[in-house]
Amino acid sequence: MKAIKTTLLLTALTLLLLGIGQVFGGQHGMTIALVVAVLMNGGAYFFSDKIALMSSGAQPISREQSPRLYAVMERLAAKANLPVPKLYLIPQPAPNAFATGRNPSHASVAVTQGLLELMNDDELEGVIAHELSHVRNYDILTSSIAATLAGAITWVARMGFWFGGGNDRQRSNGIVGLLMLILAPIGALLLQLGISRQREYQADASGAEMVGHPYGLISALEKLGAYNKRIPTDMPPSTAALCIVAPLNAREMFSSLFSTHPPLADRIAELRSMTITR
Repeated sequence: MKAIKTTLLLTALTLLLLGIGQVFGGQHGMTIALVVAVLMNGGAYFFSDKIALMSSGAQPISREQSPRLYAVMERLAAKANLPVPKLYLIPQPAPNAFATGRNPSHASVAVTQGLLELMNDDELEGVIAHELSHVRNYDILTSSIAATLAGAITWVARMGFWFGGGNDRQRSNGIVGLLMLILAPIGALLLQLGISRQREYQADASGAEMVGHPYGLISALEKLGAYNKRIPTDMPPSTAALCIVAPLNAREMFSSLFSTHPPLADRIAELRSMTITR
C-alpha cells in the first residue's frame, strides 16, 4: 500500500510539473519539464532527507551533546524493532521535530533546540515515539518526496513566470502566467494534504501505543501548540509540512484550510479517547 501511494504521488506531481511546462513553453516546455521531473523523482527518492535536513538548518548531534535524546531514541527504537535513526539538531527556539528518509535503514530524526529545552522526559518520549511511528509506517518516504517535489513545482512555476513563455499569445497574456504562479504551489500543497493529515493521526495513535499511554504526547502537543503560536521558525513550507506541528511561518503563509496538519485540538481529542477505551 505504501509503495502504491508513493507511486501515485510521484505520478500526480509529475503530471502537475508537465502541465506547468505546457503552459509556459508548449511542447518544448513539456519536454524540459519531463526531464526535470525524472531528475527530481530520482533526487527526491535518494536525497529528499538530505534536502529537508539542509533546508531546516539541521546539524548532526552526538551522544555527548544530548545523552537524554539518545537514551529515549534507543529505548523506543529497540521497543519498535527499528534501527536507531541518525539524530540532528535544528538551532531554532520554537519546539518541533520531524523524521525523514526513504526507509527505516536510512531514517533521520531532527529536533529543535527549543524542543529539548521545553519538553520533560515524558513529553520528549511522546514526540520521539510519534516520529518513530512515521519511520515504521514508511510515512517518511512519501512525505519527504512530496515535500521535495512540491518545492520543485513551486520553483519551476516561478522560473517559468519570469523567464519562460509558450507561444506569442501566452507571452503577451501575463494573466495565464500569474495564475500558474499562484495555482501551481496550491496544487502541489493539495496533493500533500492528501497524505499529510491522516498520517499525523496514525502516528499519534501508533506513538501512544509504542510508549504504552498517550499522556506524554498529549502534554507535548499542548505545549508545542502554545509555543509555535508565538515563536517564528525559519523553515521553508515544504519542509515544515514534515514537522509534528505546523510552525508559525507555515501558518502565516497558508490558511487552516490548506494546512498540512490536522487541528491540534482534534489530534488531542483523539488521543484522549484512547485513555477512555484503555
